[in-house]
Order: sequence, then C-alpha cells, then structure tokens
Amino acid sequence: QNKMNSFIFYAEVQPIFAFWAKIVQTYEISATFATRKTQKGNKMDITNAEFVISNTDVRKCPAGTFPEYAFIGRSNVGKSSLINMLTGRKGLAMTSATPGKTMLINHFLINKLVIVDLPGYGYAKRGQKGQEQIKRIIESYILQREQMTCLFVLIDSRLAPQAIDLEFTEWLGENGVPFAIVFTKADKLKGGRLNTHINEYLEQLKEQWEELPPYFITSSENRMGRKELLDYIESINKSLNSKQ
Repeated sequence: QNKMNSFIFYAEVQPIFAFWAKIVQTYEISATFATRKTQKGNKMDITNAEFVISNTDVRKCPAGTFPEYAFIGRSNVGKSSLINMLTGRKGLAMTSATPGKTMLINHFLINKLVIVDLPGYGYAKRGQKGQEQIKRIIESYILQREQMTCLFVLIDSRLAPQAIDLEFTEWLGENGVPFAIVFTKADKLKGGRLNTHINEYLEQLKEQWEELPPYFITSSENRMGRKELLDYIESINKSLNSKQ
C-alpha cells in the first residue's frame, strides 16, 4: 500500500478514495501549499467561463468526464464572490446580501473543468424542513457525484472556529471525501488578527486530523489567494491527465 506524501485523511481509521490516492502519489499536496512557490507549469489561465445548469437533484447534474471542483460553506461565507474572483467573471455566480439564498447545485464550465457552487449550510432561518432539504442536496452531491474531484470548504476568517464547520469537516473525513480549506474575507482583518484566527482554527482541526488538509487564504476584494487556488486546481488536473 502506497503512503501519501503529506495529507492523510483521519477520522479514527479512514480508507482513502483510490482516485485521490493517485493524485497525491503524483503531486505532493501540502498544508503549506498556499504559502510556497508553485511548481513551474502549473499556472491556469481562464479562457472560458460560462454557466451550465442549476438543479436540486444530483441525478440531473450534467453528464461528462470533466473533473468537478465544488465550493461549499456556511451561508454568507462568500462562495459566489470567490467563484467570480477566481474566474475573473463578475456576475458569473449570483451573489446576495441575504444569507441562505443559494439552494441549488450550480455548475459552471471553466476551460475543461467544472466549478460547482453548492448551497450554503447552517442557515437557521430556513426552518427544519428547509435545512433537511439542503442537507439532502449537499450530501447526495458530495457522496454520489463521481466527477467531484475536490471539495473546497470555505471558512469565514473573521470568525472564531465554528462548531458547524468543524463538524462538517469531520463528516467529510468519516466519508473519505477529498477536501481543502479556503479562508475567505481575509482583507477584513488587520494586523495580526488574521493569523490569530487562522491559527485558532487550525489548532481546532488538529484535534480531528493526524495531518492538516491543504488550506488557502483568500479575499474576493483584493484577489488574495487567486493564483494559489488556481495553480492547485491545475496541478490536480495535470495529475489526472497523466493517468489517462
């Protein structure tokens, strides 16, 4: 059995999806990826970005073999703004000042990959029935969608570690789901507060994980972290292509 270079799923004893193990064997994935230089040739240039489809049923997601990179987080964490920043297409993903508006699985074709905007979790005002519906949509996509290559879990860097985020990442580990952490709204914290908040969250994660997942620090306002995230996605794509 091949050992992973740096990122090990851990939630008691966890199996690892075969396709993710192949990715890691080919490209070293590190929790410090966001702060180091990317390997030469991993740059991604966005040449095409378009909306494909929205729906609430994973069975109705578009057919095809393009890898899918899904984005998820608590309501109002900045998913749509981050997707617009990454693609350089303002208005591609619809943004809203009202939490809980995204209730669909939204697919966007970016070059020869797909970005997926998933509904936000944890919006209490939806009511019990609404929350259960969103939970079903999220879980069915994450667990059943074969094209999903990596899930980016967005965390609001302004907040102290939230139990709902920690519980969600623990659930991902229990189900062997490949994911990375994306801290959002980094421009809102001044001085050393940003590093303090991120370190607090990482310390909480260490209580669940043997090794930390990859993480990125971003801002949709000043485009912080854009290059690192896109290069990370491109490195995974190259790893997948080399295996075909």
